[in-house]
Amino acid sequence: MLIDALRDDFVFGSKGVKFMPYTTYLVGKGAAHSFVAEAKPPTVTMPRIKALMTGSLPGFVDVIRNFNSPTLLEDNVITQAKAAGKRIIFYGDETWVKLFPKHFVEYDGTTSFFVSDYTEVDDNVTRHLDRVLKRGDWDVLILHYLGLDHIGHVSGPNSPLIGHKLSEMDSILMRIHTSLLSEERETPSPSLLVLCGDHGMSESGGHGASSAEEINTALLLISSAFERKPGDIRPPKLVQQTDLAATLAVGLGLPIPKHSVGHLLFPVVEGRALREQLRLLHLNGVQLSRLLQENVPSYEREPGFEQFQVSQKLHGNWVRLFLEENNSEVLLNLGTKVRRQYLDALRTLSLALSRQVAHYDIYSMVVGTVVVLEVFTLLLLSAPQALGRAAQLEVPLSSPVLSLLFYLVLLLLWAVHVGVCTSAGGSCYFCSLSWPTVGVVLVLVSALLCAVTSALTRTCVDGKLRRRNPARTNSRWSELDLLILVGTVGHVLSLGASSFIEEEHQTWYFLVSTLCLALCHESYRNCFPGENGESQRCSHMEGRFARTAPTAKDKSIGCDVLELCQVCQGPSSLHTLRGCEKAMVLASPWLIFGCCRLLRSLNHTGVQWAHRPDLGHWLTSSDHKAELSVLAALSLVMVFALVQSRCSPMSRVAMALGLLGIYCYRASIGHVLLPWQRGSTAISRGIIEARFVYVFVLGILFTGTKDLLKSQVLAADVTAKTVGLWDVYSGLVLLAALLFRPHNLPVLVCSLLIQTVMTKYIWKPLRHDTTEVTIMHYWFGQAFFYFQGNSNSITTVDITAGFVGLDTYVEIPAMFLTAFATYAGPVLWASHLVNFLSSEPSSGSALRRACFCYALVCSAPVSVYIVLVTSLRYHLFIWSVFSPKLLYEGMHLLVTAALCVSFAAVDQTHTSPDPGRAAS
Repeated sequence: MLIDALRDDFVFGSKGVKFMPYTTYLVGKGAAHSFVAEAKPPTVTMPRIKALMTGSLPGFVDVIRNFNSPTLLEDNVITQAKAAGKRIIFYGDETWVKLFPKHFVEYDGTTSFFVSDYTEVDDNVTRHLDRVLKRGDWDVLILHYLGLDHIGHVSGPNSPLIGHKLSEMDSILMRIHTSLLSEERETPSPSLLVLCGDHGMSESGGHGASSAEEINTALLLISSAFERKPGDIRPPKLVQQTDLAATLAVGLGLPIPKHSVGHLLFPVVEGRALREQLRLLHLNGVQLSRLLQENVPSYEREPGFEQFQVSQKLHGNWVRLFLEENNSEVLLNLGTKVRRQYLDALRTLSLALSRQVAHYDIYSMVVGTVVVLEVFTLLLLSAPQALGRAAQLEVPLSSPVLSLLFYLVLLLLWAVHVGVCTSAGGSCYFCSLSWPTVGVVLVLVSALLCAVTSALTRTCVDGKLRRRNPARTNSRWSELDLLILVGTVGHVLSLGASSFIEEEHQTWYFLVSTLCLALCHESYRNCFPGENGESQRCSHMEGRFARTAPTAKDKSIGCDVLELCQVCQGPSSLHTLRGCEKAMVLASPWLIFGCCRLLRSLNHTGVQWAHRPDLGHWLTSSDHKAELSVLAALSLVMVFALVQSRCSPMSRVAMALGLLGIYCYRASIGHVLLPWQRGSTAISRGIIEARFVYVFVLGILFTGTKDLLKSQVLAADVTAKTVGLWDVYSGLVLLAALLFRPHNLPVLVCSLLIQTVMTKYIWKPLRHDTTEVTIMHYWFGQAFFYFQGNSNSITTVDITAGFVGLDTYVEIPAMFLTAFATYAGPVLWASHLVNFLSSEPSSGSALRRACFCYALVCSAPVSVYIVLVTSLRYHLFIWSVFSPKLLYEGMHLLVTAALCVSFAAVDQTHTSPDPGRAAS
């Protein structure tokens, strides 16, 4: 009986005493052995099932496979049981059916991802109990209950619903146990009832990381074969979750799975004869020592292996004494010593294997790393051209493909591939791909390498031409440019330290706070001109961006000169501001700084401070529902006020009705109160209200898309283009408001407020260039990712957002909604960047420049981090810290690619029909 998210204190703590009395009785006085089973990250369902059944340590890629589990090919207890003729029945999470598709004689799977359902998902399992317990045509029965985990995702571990669900699970356990006891009166062989959890539950209700609440699960083995003396009360012992596979195999008389790193839970067999105990311990030791020899070249020097060799010799001596029928005390003492030696050796071997056994597909990792680095290098070498006056990016792949170097490289790569795959066998993913697929990848690698070589050669030639024809310029970097460069590079370098990854939100909080101070300094300097009466920024920028026109001699390099913007071709716009507007320019950085500081107190994230109470916990408690309701209502009103001014009339009405529907949706599911609501009312799933909002979201997006297409047909219709882009942005804001939890709505309000303030009082008056504006949008997008309560831990992913308005699990919409809710901060800031740049006169080149800059600044941390993770693959925190961050970076890269595609699509509406201006 597997109860999803059954953390240890739900059984052995105060909740267990209060809500699970029968289970508590079995732990204290019954014939049972209790343990706290430690699960290794990632603490999500599919990898944990694999660990329970195989005894091995799954990789972090199983987090992705968790959404669509493939067939488990690794040696496991279920496969061994089926091969031995055991009849297995399963009811519960359909992940088991996907992992073991042809192993059950009877099964009924339930969807595990529809977290809004915590009643029917368990009733569909329990409804089979009475019938199947009366039958005698099965050997193994597996039940997987999901309701407790779903309640945690929706309401957290302190919800009153947790107690009701634990009581329900306790009554089910009692039904099963009493039924098994009644059957044992008729049959001589005892049965074994295992109660366990696959993972725990964090204080926020999620799981996936390595906090104590997530990795410590309850494990209870119940059988009449376990003898308990009166008064023999044992506290739960800490064991590894992988130990269960070896224990179940021994209990069922099956071979221990080949790749199991766990050791036998000795209390389960301590009631057997000493000879049988030693035999079982020896079998487990042989299996672990063989696994050690396969994975550790210097296995002979491992302490566990040496201990096992000593144990075998002592065991041989004991067997000789036993065969001599020596029943003296010497035989008993020697047997006790051998048993103790075996147990120490098994623990040491298991610990060594848990640290050593990690099967890395180095060849596939190297191929992927090479492709990423080639693309990043190409972006770096193309920066002068892409950020120049023409804002063009040309990647000539045709000429490198026709070169001799391309074919030589391709031939060499094919030879390396054949050699590696011949020696690697079937353990390499890249080698398992079809030959046409491999050919496409190798052609891509060769073409990119030749393109990088070509770009590098062109850069060197252009550098020599510039040295021969130096341009007369007083170009220099401003303080803001230096801050942006140092901050971006510093963040990339910080990814090499596990502590900086765990607390990455602090890095972004520091960067945006420092940016606010730098903007404050810049605004003061520009509002109070120097002695000559000219704005200091303008005098500085004139020297920085003045460029001589390229002569006929150096036209070839004119497009490679960086031109960030033409900021000082006219008088500074600060001169046209009135007194109150100039005061707002001076106050804006402090207002932004205050908003960021307030948001830091809303959601504590990371590792060091996540357990401490924050404003979000205070608001979501049942005692402060009225305060949360007022805050949510005010936030929705503020969202409308900040967005509606630039919307089309139809979208403005849809936005108002959609925001009203959002409040009704939150009220229907019990998060907030309606003004006329008195006392407690019936709580629904809010499907109708949420779908009501979806209609308006789609309507606003459709209206915006229609205006964009209209502007593309009518090139002169600039108003339709501007309104269309803002309508699309407004639709995304409405969708984010629907998916955000009520206490997070102030995050959305502050995001919109900061965007409005910076647009009106910072970017336009101070005339920041496209590159600076793009990187500022990227920085604030990353900061708001963490302001939402996200982190680099899988625990903080709010999967409930994927089921808003759905009455059943639909994979694609659920994944899209979850991804959008998680990355709403970066997406909304990137969308606002498109709107801001599209309102500029030279929006075409600005958008192309921004697209390239955004892609470059996003790809830099990903490229460096992939190299770091590959080199640190044996780091102590590779699974708990570095691997989750890699998943986040990979998903962020996909989101960035989608955003860049949208940039390019919008840019098509601004591209001049003049073929001479066509961007490549």
